[in-house]
Amino acid sequence: MNQPNQRGGGGGFRQAQQASPLAIRTKKTQLTTDMYTRLVMGEVWKKDWYYALIPFALGLLPALFVHSWWWLALSVVLTVLFVLFRSAQVTGVTQMEQSKPLFERMNFEMDNKQLLLRVGPEKAMQLTWDMIGKARRDTDAYLLYLKPGTPPADTAGWRMWLARTFDVPVFLHLPLRIFNSSNDLKLFEALLRRKSLLPVEAGVTTV
Repeated sequence: MNQPNQRGGGGGFRQAQQASPLAIRTKKTQLTTDMYTRLVMGEVWKKDWYYALIPFALGLLPALFVHSWWWLALSVVLTVLFVLFRSAQVTGVTQMEQSKPLFERMNFEMDNKQLLLRVGPEKAMQLTWDMIGKARRDTDAYLLYLKPGTPPADTAGWRMWLARTFDVPVFLHLPLRIFNSSNDLKLFEALLRRKSLLPVEAGVTTV
């Protein structure tokens, strides 16, 4: 699993950067660990549910040769272990030291070059737009997904597959309510489209 500090170059909060005078500035918000877990758990299992069929099928495989209800029990146990393992990956992100910046109370400052996560006047984290892999707009918020880190070049093939397949999404959560005006919302959505993070044909922002 890629750690949050392996995404986009990592690093925590540091000396404040300067945004453009024309930057879009939001009100403060805070992504709670409970909200993050709920959002990611739903996303992970919507995408990966069929992987749970693999341990179930492996547990039943011996039943082709020796018929016994014990193989069904084994299948259930293996499936439960897989579900617990995958779920633990999600909840583990909220416990790591590197993840703490994601759950600080902060406001955002965005311009064409960068995105600042500002906790205070002298404390901010700088992200450039090439660190963001994709964006999604929900009914009440934007989610900006950080790009996964790249495993070392000498990583074994199966480990590479595991890292890419069972990655845990890490994102910034920007509720619509933190924008100061409908015009800021429109400018931000236009910025995401220019960065190819939202489809060009996306409709006009509504509030």
